[in-house]
Amino acid sequence: MDGLALALTIPFAGTVLGAAFVFLMRDTMSGRLQRSLLGFASGVMVAAAVWSLLLPSIEMTGCDGFASVAPAAAGLLAGMGFLYLIDVLIPHLHPGDSSPEGPHSHLSRTSMLALAVTIHNIPEGMAVGVVIATMLQGVSDITTASALAVALGIAIQNIPEGAIISMPLRAEGNTRFRAFSIGALSGLVEPIGSITIILLASTLQPILPFLLAFAAGSMLYVVVEELIPEASQGEHSNLGTIGFAIGFVLMMVLDIVLG
Repeated sequence: MDGLALALTIPFAGTVLGAAFVFLMRDTMSGRLQRSLLGFASGVMVAAAVWSLLLPSIEMTGCDGFASVAPAAAGLLAGMGFLYLIDVLIPHLHPGDSSPEGPHSHLSRTSMLALAVTIHNIPEGMAVGVVIATMLQGVSDITTASALAVALGIAIQNIPEGAIISMPLRAEGNTRFRAFSIGALSGLVEPIGSITIILLASTLQPILPFLLAFAAGSMLYVVVEELIPEASQGEHSNLGTIGFAIGFVLMMVLDIVLG
């Protein structure tokens, strides 16, 4: 039970810690640092999607051939489609962009910046929740240690993500405390999403392989559509690539060693 509570709270703690960087850094973040952090977050998310979600999804089917990958393929595409719809239907503004995405809205820039990072956190909360739900149902080799590895990996990448949202909020004219509060609270969607899936675990058991891949697809959408392009902009884009490699290897090691 202690391990379960830890897995639910660690990712949110990572966001809070990252948002607190607004108290330690100057009002703006250097482009080099931001590209490095975006690349690192991308690497962690891709590795988590593959090692912690897609591979367990395929293994859970117990089938051979196409039947073994059908739920994973369908879930991956559905997860990407789900994030695409959210991206299109919810007004939001990415740090560093001048024009918001989604439908026209009278929301403030601060609100739309907060919505952007909240959208990022939805698949991460789903990932932790579905891994824990799979563990609790005992239908795969996923253990408490595996769930903790996923939660820890997401928490680690939430640290730079929290900083990347709180610093632009500060640059928009918000006080340091307000920028920290908004950045930290944007991470609440993760434990809420995780708990929701866990509470529905018994009902969702027949489609857990699909849900694991769904969470993976959602995470990969965020990486491919937003994080990697932002990490590759401007000079020294190779820093994003280096950050990606470090994040991927770190998450892979965590999954293998702890799982």
